[in-house]
Amino acid sequence: MAEVHVDVRVAAGSRAAAVAPAFVVPHQWTDGGIAVEGGGTGAHLLLTAVGCCVLNDLYREAQSRVVLDGVLVEVGGDFDTETWATTAVAYDVTVDTAEAEDVVARLVDAVDSVAEIPRVLRGEVRVTRR
Repeated sequence: MAEVHVDVRVAAGSRAAAVAPAFVVPHQWTDGGIAVEGGGTGAHLLLTAVGCCVLNDLYREAQSRVVLDGVLVEVGGDFDTETWATTAVAYDVTVDTAEAEDVVARLVDAVDSVAEIPRVLRGEVRVTRR
């Protein structure tokens, strides 16, 4: 089985300048939206969904508890080049905030357990055409 690796980066706030955006997604909790660096293939868009979901949930869960100045989510995935099935997806989060490291770690852990799109990918899902 041959594999290809794909990377995507999404960022908002003070971290948005760290990416060369292909497009920007409007976002209710950030003035400049979510800057998305990545291609337009299905693999890129799947990883973009993961990154945007994690970033969005960080801002949602932080509301009224943690002030986030910026967030960068870097997502990488491996795909089988014959079937294009996802064989692995992993992400890293960088948060700009004045909060203590333990506060940020608890926030990231909480988001990892509630972020919908990563949760879907961790389970078994059947996609069919109607």
